[in-house]
Amino acid sequence: MTKQEKYALVDALSEKLANTENFYITNTGGMTVKQINSFRGLCYKADFEYKIVKNTLIAKALERLDNGTDYSEFSDIVLKGTSGIIFGGEAANAPAKMLKEFKKSSKWEQPLLKGASIDGFPFIGAEHLEALSTLKSKNELIGDIIGLLQSPATNVISALQSGGQTLTGILKTLEEREVA
Repeated sequence: MTKQEKYALVDALSEKLANTENFYITNTGGMTVKQINSFRGLCYKADFEYKIVKNTLIAKALERLDNGTDYSEFSDIVLKGTSGIIFGGEAANAPAKMLKEFKKSSKWEQPLLKGASIDGFPFIGAEHLEALSTLKSKNELIGDIIGLLQSPATNVISALQSGGQTLTGILKTLEEREVA
């Protein structure tokens, strides 16, 4: 690969990283071509893009990002061995769920999660896979917040309604006592 091709690849990769809110870096070392193709197939079905890229090119693309996140630890820790990048979709937890599914179905330890960036927050290490797979999407969080905000109002309305029925019942009972 010529220098010009490398520059073009770094430009394309940095643009892709800048336009993607979530990406995962995986370790594909020791995988056969068949296993990598199987994993790519899962990514394709899940509507993710998966690329195997040299670590130095990933590091240069991360250096060019201007999102306020320091990815220097990625270069020191994550970008060792063979690396692949999963460009995630809207749901930040979907690639993590897919990684867990692949590991379970293929009974293969790879691709291990090396690191991830979720909305500009870096996660380093395979121990974060479980936590990343349980992350809620923005829409789920907004729904939870709306539910929490509606809860007190719903309680007040139901208390007023039940109190009104109780008050009506008491007045009716008092009225019947006076008549009798």
